[in-house]
Amino acid sequence: MGKMEQNREKKRRAILQAAEEIFLSEGYVDANMDHISALAQVTKQTVYRYYPSKIELFKATLQQMGQSDEMDFLSPLQLSDTKEALYQFAYGFIQAHLSQKHLSTYRLLIADSAKAPEIVKSFFDIGPNDTDRQLKAFFSERLGVEKPDSLVQLWTGMLLSHRSGILVGMPRPDDKELEQYAQDATDFLLSAVA
Repeated sequence: MGKMEQNREKKRRAILQAAEEIFLSEGYVDANMDHISALAQVTKQTVYRYYPSKIELFKATLQQMGQSDEMDFLSPLQLSDTKEALYQFAYGFIQAHLSQKHLSTYRLLIADSAKAPEIVKSFFDIGPNDTDRQLKAFFSERLGVEKPDSLVQLWTGMLLSHRSGILVGMPRPDDKELEQYAQDATDFLLSAVA
């Protein structure tokens, strides 16, 4: 990568980092390109050169956030031991969806969705589809489930059960409790398909 490409990439990362901070602290509706450009230490025109609209910047920010290590819960599905693969997926999925970044994003979606409904579509276009696709394939191939759609929804819904309480101020279970919950949910799923 040449010097010019490195400089572009550095600016792109700075814009996305600034956008993440602004979106999560101010919300989508109140966030503006002036604040983002100032925090990224680039001109507003530079932000628009990379991302022609706020919604495009929001989508790119969501994609960047989704690529973080804390959101990598799909890789355990490659493990050869089916039960261990499901358990590792479950624990990673729960941890990712109870992370501060995810909870802040979810709060943003709830708070701003009435004024900017396009943000919800953007969120769901980026995230859950690949998870659903990979889980459906796993359930079909490894568990022999012919029509896995509703089972995937039921299981992921079970794994997300703590999120609603935390969003309204309930305490977050500790890691040991979450590990046990992931194990119990995995055992429940496997007994249901046995």
